[in-house]
Amino acid sequence: MMTPLETPPLPLTGGCQCGAVRYTISGPPVVFYLCHCTECQTQSSSAFGESLRVRLADFDITGPTKVFLRPIAKGGHQTCTFCEVCGTRLTHQRDGYGDKLNVKAGTLDDAKWLVPAGHIWASSKQAHMDLEAYDLVYPHQPETDKDLEARWRAMTPAWHPEG
Repeated sequence: MMTPLETPPLPLTGGCQCGAVRYTISGPPVVFYLCHCTECQTQSSSAFGESLRVRLADFDITGPTKVFLRPIAKGGHQTCTFCEVCGTRLTHQRDGYGDKLNVKAGTLDDAKWLVPAGHIWASSKQAHMDLEAYDLVYPHQPETDKDLEARWRAMTPAWHPEG
């Protein structure tokens, strides 16, 4: 049995490195996971990317942003939002996300409470990353995010009392 997370009160807030862009998340995030693909490693200059999926209706962003479109392997594109002043990447949204987008969770004002529901693209993880403690580890992009989302709901019962 996993220990439920002590979730902070909503809204969640965050922004870019220079402070020119700020955002709020007014509703419970849909899922939080770590991605170990080489794109996330390059984008974050780290071992993984932190993706906090939220509903567009719950996300409000202010300040000078720019977007760029990046082609993705399966066709289509990913829309990436970043601060036009300091270049901090704040969100990304792939074709097919519908009414949701991923916030780069490292940009939250308080991210200390976050624990991932799982890991994707483990086949390209860096050698020093030990994922054996996790049971939701996918070698590539999972066909659906249903298991990750179900795990997240179980981890955040204060936000998802229905489980």
